Amino acid sequence: QLQLVESGGGSVQPGGSLRLSCSASGKNLVAYTIGWFRQTPGKAREGISCITASADETIHSNSVQGRFSISKDNAKNTAYLQMNSLRPEDSGIYYCAARAYDYCAVLPTDYQHWGQGTQVTVSA
Repeated sequence: QLQLVESGGGSVQPGGSLRLSCSASGKNLVAYTIGWFRQTPGKAREGISCITASADETIHSNSVQGRFSISKDNAKNTAYLQMNSLRPEDSGIYYCAARAYDYCAVLPTDYQHWGQGTQVTVSA
């Protein structure tokens, strides 16, 4: 069974950067597409970024395009979300998720495995 654990969240000032990690155990991420989602109080979980299992395609939401990048290191069994030029509206709980298909999906229901989330707070 694939298990995911996020880390790297924290508090940062607007304009700052954070790198989130999604460490996997139980299975190797080489076979999994990884998505990062963000959730804020009162809102649905929002798809932010995705990288396919083969890592030949990445997609980002319009809200983070040009500021965030996603990658995965199969040797370390870890996926990453590099977040630059952070804004207060980027605050929320960030979750990584995995699906056993080699293409991205945007709906949370398309992902079978989830981490517990890590909090990101962007404020002055």
